[in-house]
Amino acid sequence: MLTALLIYAASGVLVGIVAGLLGLGGGLVVVPILLYSLPLQGIMEYNNHLALGTSMASIVFTSISSVRAHHGRGAVLWPVVLRLAPGIIIGTFAGGHVVSMLSSKPLSIIFAFFLFYMSVQMFLDIKPKASRSLPGGAALAGVGGGIGFVSSFVGIGGGSMTIPFLSWCNTDMRLAIGTSAGVGFPIALAGTASYIVGGWDLPGLPEYSLGFVYLPALLGLVSTSMLFAPLGAKISHKVSVKKLKRFFAVFLFLMGLNMAYKILT
Repeated sequence: MLTALLIYAASGVLVGIVAGLLGLGGGLVVVPILLYSLPLQGIMEYNNHLALGTSMASIVFTSISSVRAHHGRGAVLWPVVLRLAPGIIIGTFAGGHVVSMLSSKPLSIIFAFFLFYMSVQMFLDIKPKASRSLPGGAALAGVGGGIGFVSSFVGIGGGSMTIPFLSWCNTDMRLAIGTSAGVGFPIALAGTASYIVGGWDLPGLPEYSLGFVYLPALLGLVSTSMLFAPLGAKISHKVSVKKLKRFFAVFLFLMGLNMAYKILT
């Protein structure tokens, strides 16, 4: 357990920097790490569900630290966050409920495809042409519902969809990253609740689990991710995000290959 906690704490450093730097909740890093480390601890049953649920719970804490750092630099569009939030909460909770009823293999396939999609999108910096403004409140709530539903399926904070959407609506990239960090909190909160409820009192869950949230991993991850998220936010305002996204895209692609290999073998 001590070795596992150290691994999670070390991973939290990367999670925090990624969260602050790219406006992502860190789930793209957390989920593959948990899918690798949980079996090493002898946790074989529900490990995909535990990875997704624990990832969501970690984003609750990391997003708080990240959004505070971005808010301090005036980079969070709070009216947009508030308009997206109702749909996000409903969509995320509904998605988490659906996930709790699926078996592990379909979840692995979904996440592997998502990793490949994200790696290509980030490496090529694909985004629609920014030629329009943000829609009204009802439309933003609907967009939030879609972002929340998909996010719950892959255990992320929604930044991978929120940032391209805001950019498409002619929002400055740094404001899009900061606003995405703000959006990550309601996604993570609703997602965590749905995973706790979905796994409540299920037989076969490991000790120290709260539904599909594995508390030792959560503790190790957030102990460092909250400390390093402000560093990532600081870097995002000083260096080329495009170059850093490409490095991260390669990392995502390799993780996707590893997961695809495990699915096929």
